[in-house]
Amino acid sequence: MDIKATPTREKDRLVWIDAARGFAIFGIFIVNIGAFSAPYFLYGGEGVAWPSSLDHTVQGIIDIFFQASFYSLFSILFGFGIQLMKEGLFVKGIAFYPILIRRLMVLIGFGIIHAFLIWHGDILLSYGIIGLFLLLFLDVKDRTLLGWGVTLLVGSVSMLTLFLYNARHFLNEYDDVMINQALENYQSTTIQAIWYQNFQDWMYGNGGIVFFIMIATILPLFLFGMYIARKRWLHKPKQYHSIIKRLWFSSLILFILLKLAPYLFGNPTWFSMIQDNIGGSFSALFYLTSITLLAQTKVGAAILQPLVYVGRMALTNYITQSVICFVLFYGVGFGLYGAISPLIGVLMVIVIYFLQIIYSKWWFIHFRFGPLEWIWRSLTYNQKQYLRRKNQG
Repeated sequence: MDIKATPTREKDRLVWIDAARGFAIFGIFIVNIGAFSAPYFLYGGEGVAWPSSLDHTVQGIIDIFFQASFYSLFSILFGFGIQLMKEGLFVKGIAFYPILIRRLMVLIGFGIIHAFLIWHGDILLSYGIIGLFLLLFLDVKDRTLLGWGVTLLVGSVSMLTLFLYNARHFLNEYDDVMINQALENYQSTTIQAIWYQNFQDWMYGNGGIVFFIMIATILPLFLFGMYIARKRWLHKPKQYHSIIKRLWFSSLILFILLKLAPYLFGNPTWFSMIQDNIGGSFSALFYLTSITLLAQTKVGAAILQPLVYVGRMALTNYITQSVICFVLFYGVGFGLYGAISPLIGVLMVIVIYFLQIIYSKWWFIHFRFGPLEWIWRSLTYNQKQYLRRKNQG
């Protein structure tokens, strides 16, 4: 009998994982809109541009509760999803390497379009490339998987923190030339100027040694996600309730110590790698276990349902956010680049995300996958997937 590879059936989905993915899309947007609307995230100078106490408070809240927490959550879920795909294909006796490689190559294609034509802060291209390294770990033992993850993350963050500490006197400077160039090009009404700046910013944020740093800090999160999937804790949360509660409590304590406590000591810039990459990992685990536990209650499941709609079409919603911001902020659209405060940015996110919830819910009444998810799945499995619900069967 010829068994074909197919996407996960709707009835087999873990809704709390979809909800966590939807929550990650919200949190990522909260952080991203600051980088989409102004140059200060890359080149510094936000203290000068936004001097009020309200601006500083909003930025502090974003830094503690959102910065690095949600791309960490998304990274853990990415590794979790790869492991689930591998297991599903293995059970069916289907060679999983070709399909996973094809999936990652399609993601790289999405990332190239997104990074260079829409927004320099794209994560899809990096995920696709780093995901290819993840394939080297598909068959290793659980303990080896966890050991590699801890060693890579702690080792890289420790070395980078030592470097930052030694260079601490130079860390709070900002680049006026690059700030002014970004303001000029993104406010331009010519698409070529915008794309040029997009490429410059992408190279600044991802090129050279920076990409190796990204591998050393993102790959471990993929590995942690694979490890969690293998342990099946989130597959059967009622059975593993005590383990999840312990993970929840310990991650909460470390979240507070590493993300919030630095503000008691002036939040030194040299500590940022520990705060973001170690603290962000624990805050991501806290959010993931909180959603999992909440989803096991009737009220909690109802509260999380809007996030499920968004999470099931996370790729579409992620890129849609970028397209909307492209129109709002760049000179070819409304030209708001450099013109909004952090608070206005947060309010814009809330409005746009609310509209995405409504749209996502409507979409799944009629269709099985999000539009970009449908393309991704069809290319991954090398077979056109049924999109409309009436064709399901």
